[in-house]
Amino acid sequence: MERRVTDIAFLGLGIMGTGMVRNLLRAGHSVTVWNRTTRDLPEDLKGCMRAASVAEAVSGRERVMLCLTGPEAQRAVILGEGGEDGGGGGLVRSLSAGAIVADATSTDPRLTRALAAAVEGAGATYLDTPVFGSRNEAWEGRLDFVCGGPRDAFDRFRPLLEPMAASIHHLGGTAAGATMKLIGNLLVAAQMASLGEALALARKAGLEGTAVMGVLDVTDYSSALIRGVGRASLAGDFGPHFYLKHMLKDARLIGALAEDLAVPLPATSAIAELYQAAKNEGLGELNASGLHKMLFRMAGLPD
Repeated sequence: MERRVTDIAFLGLGIMGTGMVRNLLRAGHSVTVWNRTTRDLPEDLKGCMRAASVAEAVSGRERVMLCLTGPEAQRAVILGEGGEDGGGGGLVRSLSAGAIVADATSTDPRLTRALAAAVEGAGATYLDTPVFGSRNEAWEGRLDFVCGGPRDAFDRFRPLLEPMAASIHHLGGTAAGATMKLIGNLLVAAQMASLGEALALARKAGLEGTAVMGVLDVTDYSSALIRGVGRASLAGDFGPHFYLKHMLKDARLIGALAEDLAVPLPATSAIAELYQAAKNEGLGELNASGLHKMLFRMAGLPD
């Protein structure tokens, strides 16, 4: 077994990245962090070191992890496009030879392959390691990692994923993890939309919310998403665990993947338009379940 790596660069301190860093620190690792915008760190992250730039964060480090908002952020941080990496021309300009980069960003599989080639051109190895789970799972170390890339690099990086994970899956070569993430999020988006319609119908029919959830707790068509999000939406709680604007981004990426593979996704295409409409109504900063606010309004119900 490889020696324990204790010096990690972590780029991206959003809802997910903050929780992931917390669990790396709790596991005893030394973590140097960088974020595109300066933000206060929660008390649990006070033990990490801040870097002023991507170059400062990754220079000399054998293990690098990212959790960014999507393709635009990846191009800026990894390739240095747009000058948003704090100076230095992007991660690829500062990587140590032999480093392994694990990228937990939900993104386009085509871009994943391009990023892997750029990292490999710098003498390092790229893994796509997106996750299923949201704020609570990230904070509690219960994420499900779906990974693509060279198996030997995955095996060497896996011990760093374990403190953050409920499960870890290697799906295959480069972009296999990014592809699986979009497949999973297709199912998430579909459940979220159908749940909102079901709750709107139940409310308009005058059914009592606790009684409705009592049924949804035990039926064979239920899920953790239905049980948790259903109660939150009925209570009017749309605080962000996973931003609606990010679900829209993923819905568009799912559509692009389907177009590349000539797979018709008629239901998913309609759901993507629902998310676009919700964002247009100013709901993008809410949880992905903010879609339900719009569906409730469409049904003539109060939020």
